[in-house]
This record gives sequence, structure tokens and C-alpha cells, in this order.
Amino acid sequence: MKKVLLVLCGVLGFVALLLYLSLGGTRYRVEVCMEYNGRANCRTASGSTEEQALRTAADNACALLASGMTESMACTSRPPKSVNWRKGK
Repeated sequence: MKKVLLVLCGVLGFVALLLYLSLGGTRYRVEVCMEYNGRANCRTASGSTEEQALRTAADNACALLASGMTESMACTSRPPKSVNWRKGK
């Protein structure tokens, strides 16, 4: 019984740590719209820095617009069509 309780406490502690690390560092939130090959797509992302949030949103938007690594890199190297900063947490 002691072992089961100890394992349960360990699992709950691990889950709490994962939640804290994944949700605790999002200070910046942004919606980025990208245009590539005549198509446009907008995605929202969060990050602990402005640069990280902007890059993640652009990468996510380009993932649906481009096919393959070369096109993805070409898409993300373009300036965004629009950038809308939102309130963080």
C-alpha cells in the first residue's frame, strides 16, 4: 500500500511539473497571417518571448501553405501579411 501511494504521488508530481512548464512560460501571444503562392493562412501561438511567439505562429501558418522543407523555409522567410499581438495569460 505504501508503494502504491508513493508511486501515485510521483506520477501526480510529474503531471504537475509538466503542466507548470508548458503553461507557466507563455507571456506573449500573437496571431500571424502569412501569404505564400497566392494563399493565406493565419495562426495564433504563445511563447515566453516575443520572438519565440512570432516565429512559432509563422511556422504554423506556413506549415499549411507550403509543401516540403524548401517551400516552408521560403514561406517563413517572407514578412508576415499581418501581426496582431494579444494579451498573454
